[in-house]
Amino acid sequence: MRILYLTSIFCLCCGCLFGQKKPLDHSVYDGWQSIKSLNVSQDGRFILYNIAPQQGDTTWMVTTPKGEKIATLPRGKQVQLTPDGAYAIGLVKAPYATIRQARIQKKKPDEMPKDSLAIIALETNTVFKTPRIKSFKLADESSAIVAYMEEAEKTSDSTKTKEKKDKSSGTLHVRDLASGHEERFEEVNDFYLDYAGNQLVFIRNDSTANAGLFLYLIKEKQLKKISNGPGTYKHITFDEQGIQLAFAAEKSPKKALQKPYSLYYYTPNLDTAGIIAQPNTIGMPSNWNVSGDGNIRFSKSGEKLFFGIAPIPPVKDTTIVDFEVANVDIWNWKDDYLQPQQLVNLKQDLGKSYLSVIYPKRNRTIIPLASIDLPDVDLTDDADNLYALGSTNVGKRVAAQWEGTTPQDFYVISTIDGSKRKIAENCYAHAQLSPNGQFVVWYNLATKQWNSYEANTNRLKILNIDLPVSFADEDNDSPTFAYPYGIAGWSADDKEIFLYDKYDIWSFDLKGSDRRLLTNGFGRSSKVTFRHIPIKPKVGLAKKQHAVIIDPTHPLLLNAFNQTNKESGWFYSNPRNRRDPKEIVMGPYTYQTITASQDEKLIAYTKENYTHSPDLYASDNLKDETKLSALNPQQQQYNWGTAELVKWTTPGGHEATGILYKPEDFNPAKKYPLIAYFYEKLSDGLNTYIPPAPTPSRLNISYFVSNGYLVFAPDISYEIGHPGKSAEEYVNSGVQELAKFSWVDEQHLGIQGQSWGGYQVAHLITRTNLYAAAWAGAPVVNMTSAYGGIRWGTGVNRQFQYEKTQSRIGKDLWEGYDLYVENSPLFHLKSVSTPVVIMSNDKDGAVPWYQGIEMFTALRRLGKPVWLLNYNGEEHNLVQRQNRKDIQVREQQFFDHFLKGKAAPVWLEKGVPATRKGIDWGFDLVQ
Repeated sequence: MRILYLTSIFCLCCGCLFGQKKPLDHSVYDGWQSIKSLNVSQDGRFILYNIAPQQGDTTWMVTTPKGEKIATLPRGKQVQLTPDGAYAIGLVKAPYATIRQARIQKKKPDEMPKDSLAIIALETNTVFKTPRIKSFKLADESSAIVAYMEEAEKTSDSTKTKEKKDKSSGTLHVRDLASGHEERFEEVNDFYLDYAGNQLVFIRNDSTANAGLFLYLIKEKQLKKISNGPGTYKHITFDEQGIQLAFAAEKSPKKALQKPYSLYYYTPNLDTAGIIAQPNTIGMPSNWNVSGDGNIRFSKSGEKLFFGIAPIPPVKDTTIVDFEVANVDIWNWKDDYLQPQQLVNLKQDLGKSYLSVIYPKRNRTIIPLASIDLPDVDLTDDADNLYALGSTNVGKRVAAQWEGTTPQDFYVISTIDGSKRKIAENCYAHAQLSPNGQFVVWYNLATKQWNSYEANTNRLKILNIDLPVSFADEDNDSPTFAYPYGIAGWSADDKEIFLYDKYDIWSFDLKGSDRRLLTNGFGRSSKVTFRHIPIKPKVGLAKKQHAVIIDPTHPLLLNAFNQTNKESGWFYSNPRNRRDPKEIVMGPYTYQTITASQDEKLIAYTKENYTHSPDLYASDNLKDETKLSALNPQQQQYNWGTAELVKWTTPGGHEATGILYKPEDFNPAKKYPLIAYFYEKLSDGLNTYIPPAPTPSRLNISYFVSNGYLVFAPDISYEIGHPGKSAEEYVNSGVQELAKFSWVDEQHLGIQGQSWGGYQVAHLITRTNLYAAAWAGAPVVNMTSAYGGIRWGTGVNRQFQYEKTQSRIGKDLWEGYDLYVENSPLFHLKSVSTPVVIMSNDKDGAVPWYQGIEMFTALRRLGKPVWLLNYNGEEHNLVQRQNRKDIQVREQQFFDHFLKGKAAPVWLEKGVPATRKGIDWGFDLVQ
C-alpha cells in the first residue's frame, strides 16, 4: 500500500520557522466570531452584515464596497435595509450581561430587559432609537414607512384597574422615515402591511366595543374599522395591487366548545369585510368549514383566492370525567402511520387543512382542490395558471416502515372546476410544476428517468433517455434508490429545464425535442462539479418566488468544486456558445453566503479555509476583491494548524482519501498522538474553517490540533451488508499507513465518532487493539434490538434505516440475521481492550439511549474500562451550551490521559456519585 501527501517542504519544516504560540484552551470559545447575516443594498452602495461571537453581544456593520465604515449597531437583531438602501432598521437587545443577570434572578417575562428599535439614516449616520419594542415591519416595496409595536408599560399595583389588561397588546406606531412624523394606535395586538406600504391592517382584541380589525390608509391618514368585535383574526392577506383583502376569523364566545372560522373578504367599495366562505357556502363539502390553520393567498392577478378547508372537528364530551376513563394508545397493524408518529404529528394533523380556491370577483363558489385522499396540492408562484399539482401516498404508507419512502400518485387539478386527472402512479418521486404551470416534472428513482408531462396535451416525455451519464448520485453506496442531483432552474417561458449530473449542467426542452450540455462536458472531463448559485437577492414581491429562473441568453455564474484537490471557485458559462466554461478564480478556499446588488455589479461573500477564519469580501468580478472584515485576530496568538489531503490504497485495493490536520508548530522530529474522527465522507471539507467551539459531541478538531494532536478524518465507502467491515477497511488502513511515519506515535492512537460515527467506533474496538482510547457518542451497538425500535423525535420505526439507508444491511432481520449479528458490536464486546467513553442521553430521539446502556453494562460485566455520560434531558446531539462546554473538558481529559499519559481526572478514576451531583463535576486531576 502507498500513501500520497500533498504537503510542501515548507510545512514539514514549519516547526523550526514558527515562534512559540500558546495552545487553545476552553476559555476561548465564547469570543470566537463569525459572520451570521449578509445583505447588499439593491443599488450596491452599502453592505450590511452581523459579527457574532459564539456567546455574547453581536455587532451589525454597514460599510461601502471599499470598506468605509458607515454605521455600527451593537447588539442588533433582525436588522434590514430598506429597499432604497437609505436606512438600516433593526431591534437592539439589552446587553448579554444584563439579560444573563435577569435570568439568574429568575425574573418574569414582563420583567425581562426589553428590546429597542434603531433606525439609522445611512447618508447622514443619524440614529433614531425608541425603547420597549416588540416587533417592526417594513413593506416589501416601499422605503417610506416603518411600523412598529411598542410594549405597554407595566401597570403598578396602585394603578391597576378591575379590568384585566391584554398583555399581548401594545401601541402601534406608523413612522414616516423621511419626516419622522408618527401616527399612534393604542391597544393593538398585531398588524400587517401591504406590499406597497400604502395600507396597514391592525387587530384590537380587547373586550370593549372598540375591538375588531382596522384598515389604515397611510398616505390619506384615514382609519376604518372593517370587521367588528373581538375574536381571532388570522392570515390577513392583501393582493399584489393592494385592492383586495382577505382573512380568516372566528368570533365565538370564549367558552364556546366549537370555534368555527369563516373566510372574510374586503375591497374599498365595501363598508365592512363580508363572509364569502362558511359551511353553507356553495361548494363546501358537507360537515366541512374554513380552516383557521390554512394559508390564504391571492393569485398574482387577484382573480383567485386560495384558502384551506377542513372537516368540522367533533365536540368534546364535557360530561366525561378524565380520571374515570382509560388513557390508552391503540396500535393497529393497518394504520397508515404508527401511533408514536401520529402522536408526534398530532398538533400538525389536528391543524391539517385542504387547499381550495374561490373567485371573489365572480360567483364565489368554493372549489376544493385537495381532499383527504389527495392531501398535497402545489401551486406555481403566480398561481394564475389553469392547473395545480396534486400528489398522494394515501394507502401506500405502511411500507415506509421498512422502505423509508413511499410511492406517489400525481394529478393535475383544474383550478376552474376542481376536476382531477391522474398523470402517473406508484412513482418514487417528488414532482414539481414548471413556473407557468404548463409542465409537471419528476425524477423517478426506480427507473432513473427525468419525466416531463405537458398538462394541456396530456403528453409524457422521458428527458434523459439514451444518455450515457447518470443524473442521480453516482457514489451511492446504500441499498436504497440513488437520489438525483437536482434541478438548477427553469427558463421563464416554460420551454427549458436545467438539470444537474454529478459534474455538469444540462438543458432539456420540456417537450422532449432537444437537449444539450450547458457546460460542454468540461465538468466531467476535468472532475469539476458546476452548480448555479443565484446571487441576485429577491426583493419586493419576488421574495415569495420559489422557482429559480435562468436566462439561457446570458452568461451564468457557476460555483465550481474540484473533486480531486477539493479547491473551489467560480466560472462563467455562456449557455449558447457550446464552449467550455471560463474560469474566474479557483483556489484552496470555500466560498459561502454570496449575494449581490440588483445589477450584479457588486458581489459580497465570505471566503475561508482551515487556516483562515471566514471573512467578508466585496468584488465586482469575484477576482479583484476588497476585504471588509478581519475576524478573530486572536487566532494569531494560538498554535493553530494546517489541513492537507491524504490518499492511500486500502487492503481491498480501493483508492481512499482523507484529511490530516497537523499543529501549526508541527515538527517531524517529534512524535504526536493521533485521533481519527469519521462519519461517512468528510474530505470535501478540506478547505472549511473549523472554529474552536464546544461541539454537540463531535471531535473539537481545532482544539486538539492546537494542543499537540494529529487529527485524521478518513472518507469511508461502504459495502452493502457490511458497514462495520467497511469502516475497518478505510479507517484502520488509513491509520496504519499514517502510523508508519516516525512523527506518529503508533502506541497512542485514538478514535472518536458521534451517532453513525459512534457506531463505527464501537465496532472497530471489537475488531482491533490498534487504539489506546475510544469515544463513542450515541452509538448503536445492538442492531437486532434497535431494528424494531422507534425514533422518538419523529415517531417513525427504525427498520428502514437498517434495511435501506445508513446502516446499509440491505435485508430484513430474518433474512439477514447473520449480518445483523456481524454488525452489532454488542455480540463481540468480549474482545475489547480499548478504554471507551460513551455519551448516551436520556432524551435522544434518534438513537435510543438504552443502546448506550447495553454497551456500558456489557463492558462492565466483562470487566472492561468503560464510562457513560448521560446529559439529563438532552437530545441526540447536545443542545445546551453548558453541556457542550462540559463534554469538551471531559473529552480533552480522557484523551490526554490515555494518549499523552497525563493524570486522570476524578470523574474518570473514581466517578462522581449521585450524592455529589451538581456539587462536584469531577474535573480535578488525581495526583
